[in-house]
Amino acid sequence: MDKGMLKKRKLNNGSPSAGAVPKKSSFKSLPLKSSKFSNPSKFSKSHTKDGARKAPTTAGEPSSSSKPKPTRAVEPESSDSSESEGDKDEASDEDGEEEVAEPTPETTPTSENEEVVQKSFADLGIIESLCEACVNLGYKFPTPVQAEAIPLAIEGRDLIGLAETGSGKTAAFALPILQALMDKPQPLFGLVLAPTRELAYQISQQFEALGSLINVRCAVLVGGMDMVPQAIQLGKKPHIVVATPGRLLDHLENTKGFSLRNLKYLVMDEADRLLDLDFGPVLDKILKVLPREGRHTYLFSATMSSKIESLQRASLHNPVRVSISSSSHQTVSTLLQSYNFIPQKHKDLYLIHLLNENLGHPAIVFTRTVNETQRIAIALRTLGFGAIPLHGQLSQSARLGSLAKFRSRSRDILVATDVAARGLDIPSVDLVVNFDLPPDSKTYVHRVGRTARAGKSGKAVSFVTQYDLEIWLRIENALGRQLEEEKVEKDEVMVLAERVGEAQREAVKQMKVLHEGRGKRGAVLKGRRREGGGGGGKRG
Repeated sequence: MDKGMLKKRKLNNGSPSAGAVPKKSSFKSLPLKSSKFSNPSKFSKSHTKDGARKAPTTAGEPSSSSKPKPTRAVEPESSDSSESEGDKDEASDEDGEEEVAEPTPETTPTSENEEVVQKSFADLGIIESLCEACVNLGYKFPTPVQAEAIPLAIEGRDLIGLAETGSGKTAAFALPILQALMDKPQPLFGLVLAPTRELAYQISQQFEALGSLINVRCAVLVGGMDMVPQAIQLGKKPHIVVATPGRLLDHLENTKGFSLRNLKYLVMDEADRLLDLDFGPVLDKILKVLPREGRHTYLFSATMSSKIESLQRASLHNPVRVSISSSSHQTVSTLLQSYNFIPQKHKDLYLIHLLNENLGHPAIVFTRTVNETQRIAIALRTLGFGAIPLHGQLSQSARLGSLAKFRSRSRDILVATDVAARGLDIPSVDLVVNFDLPPDSKTYVHRVGRTARAGKSGKAVSFVTQYDLEIWLRIENALGRQLEEEKVEKDEVMVLAERVGEAQREAVKQMKVLHEGRGKRGAVLKGRRREGGGGGGKRG
């Protein structure tokens, strides 16, 4: 009898209680090939009825197995003394145990088949009025990067944040800044630097939305717009300034009475992009006029570059790295990625076929040049698609107008250069098409990150021609896996040849007219020397 009881205890040790139902994942089901949860038995064995992971623990000792494990999520930078480094490691371990010890935490499986303790914004130390603003904006729970970064920012630490696109990085730095602003209100409290104009406007809107209950005032300083209205905005002493580096330096040098001597917070969003462009001398001049003492600095990006390492030594004080991505080229698990291997001369046909297959789904088509962007947008409109272009040679008002129409769904296809590749948050996007492959793998990660944002699913399709094989292999190597080829029947595509040919000829005619009118008053294309998709924050 005693042996039978002992046998039962051994069998039951560490397994779910009878009748327990494992908690269901909130993620959408993916094909078995790419799913991390393809083994349901493995998943159910490690969960009890309330979703917490069960493991044998000693009395009075919190369970450490439900602690999140995102690749050393919070990792202090190396300091001068090894003793202080050891103290920090011990402190971070103790903090992690305290988090796990909270009563009945709600847990959610992550894409790596791990658990993350689900907390509210109030648990992170955010005050009630800002929590209310989060609820009004539909933010129910903090994302992993927010859960890691916000408590450290409230403690006053400098941060280097690395997380996937669409993971809520803006709120991760906006909420601590707004909370500190409420404690000690002052004008010109925070400065956010962004690489493109559209991203600067978007960050400003998010600051105003999160700070709506405290009437936060923001000023946006970007190129392509008149400096006088911007100077008037600065004269009203805004709390937050969001700027591209070139235009900010223009105002620092030419706008009387504008100074950032009392700045408390500096944020570089998409920091690797800021450093990749020729912003180096401009950033150096800006950093020289900013206070070094009493200033908190945050760097955030979805892709990490070695240049960030060098910059943080110059402008950050004892920073903490918050890394949610498992690699520097991480994409979210709800994104389905594939490619079409097609002849160069038939790219337009395959694009029309793909968009026909996804009618009614908002899509972004990325191209390499301004000319190609404008030509494809005209051809799509000729065929009856609601397409609109976005590139660096449009006036700033036209660029903002294009984005507004796409956001409001009055146009369902945005044809864009890489000026739209970073930071833009348009939740309704279901499809991203790489009509031209990007020049590097980081740009690929940011492009496909325009869809499948905030836990939603999305699809990314890349066109690979006979001339793109080397670039595509480099991208796959950076992602660490081979993507699936999407087979398309050639006969189905070639049926469209006649109509697409007519649209191409019409696009060529209209492009000729646009180039002849370049530089004239009211022209669509500006009379600029260089062509390219960027130029968002450069001076002039």
